[in-house]
Amino acid sequence: MKHVLAADPTLADFGKDPLWITIIKAVMLFVFLMLGILFGVWYERKLISWMQNRRGPNRAGKFGLLQSAADGLKMGLKEDIFPTTVDRVLYLLAPVIMVVPAFLAFSIVPFAPMVNLFGVQTPLQLVDLPVAVLFMLAMGAVSVYGVVLAGWSSRSPYALLGGLRSAAQVVSYEIAMGLSFVAIFLFAGTLSTSEIVAAQEQTWFAVLLIPSFLIYVVCMFGEAARIPFDLPEGEGELVGGFQTEYSSSLKFALIMMGEYLHTFTASGIAVTLFLGGWRAPFPISLWEGANAGWWPVLWFFIKFVLVFSFIVWVRASLPRVRYDQLMSLGWKVLIPVNLAWILLVAAVRNLVVNEGDRMIGLGIAGVVVIGALAIWLRFDTVNQRRKEERKAQVDAEFEELSSEPTAGGFPVPPLDLPHYHGVQHKEIPSGTN
Repeated sequence: MKHVLAADPTLADFGKDPLWITIIKAVMLFVFLMLGILFGVWYERKLISWMQNRRGPNRAGKFGLLQSAADGLKMGLKEDIFPTTVDRVLYLLAPVIMVVPAFLAFSIVPFAPMVNLFGVQTPLQLVDLPVAVLFMLAMGAVSVYGVVLAGWSSRSPYALLGGLRSAAQVVSYEIAMGLSFVAIFLFAGTLSTSEIVAAQEQTWFAVLLIPSFLIYVVCMFGEAARIPFDLPEGEGELVGGFQTEYSSSLKFALIMMGEYLHTFTASGIAVTLFLGGWRAPFPISLWEGANAGWWPVLWFFIKFVLVFSFIVWVRASLPRVRYDQLMSLGWKVLIPVNLAWILLVAAVRNLVVNEGDRMIGLGIAGVVVIGALAIWLRFDTVNQRRKEERKAQVDAEFEELSSEPTAGGFPVPPLDLPHYHGVQHKEIPSGTN
């Protein structure tokens, strides 16, 4: 067992705060997220405009800082329109279901170790649980109900298709995301977020378990429905997706809040589970007081902003993928690779913990590697054969269309125009109208 610093909180440190301290921490978390939404929208616009050589928001306030506040005020004061065919109760409830679980999911994120808050020693984390990571996954799954209900209650085919896409997308990527956490549970020995941060005292899990980290990064975009995986909002084929029937009013503002809150939650979980949480990066960690007091809040915030900037960078760089590509990546690539990686991590962990079973662990690791290579070669061979068959089919169809212009397509006039359709056209004398 690694030695844990006295300042590191454990599960035993939670549940002992006075009620007023808990309320203060909840208010601080709420203010952080609300201000994060305002500045996050502005920051995303500015960063994308800088990447695309544009100015971005520059009218409302200095550097356009008040643009997000102006947009929120405008949406809050606009007329609230209800389409005549919607289910009014679910239509109103859906945006709320999208926002509330996102707030709750962020409550398990640790910002710092034990700090002095108005004379009370308390962990700078709202709550921690023995199954905190599972709680986060559950809140992410519950929020999808809001998207599905928004599409279903709108009674619109485009909105319904967007809601169904979101349901199918979250099922595939929630499984892959959950599997990417299993390796962390094996090494940390806990599902508590504060203790997972403590387990990264020596090495961050993003370095130790890099395949899990890379898989989570991909799943993060699918879970938060961000470009290139924002298929529930595919404007090109669904007009506006699940939010088609929501006008630019307060309901639409809640939907935008839900999207940004899920992005913040994905960034916070990435920092907590893979990037050392509030721990200072090297070489700042060599300073003895780097991970004590209120300094860890700064390290957490810097990591959080960097992860969010990466999400914005991907949005500015990559186009939206097709829906079949999205589902194929989740089911055919991420989940099988995750399962093979978990077996390999379990074998290596067995070697470290139980040295007496070294040969068994090596045997399991060898079987996993050989099985993964065999599956990959088989998949590559089958995929290559299908491509060749498809190419041969396309070539055959092209030859058929070339030999018979009217076969399987629009009528194409033959090159011999005077004899088109068996009618011989006579030349028209010059000068005749």
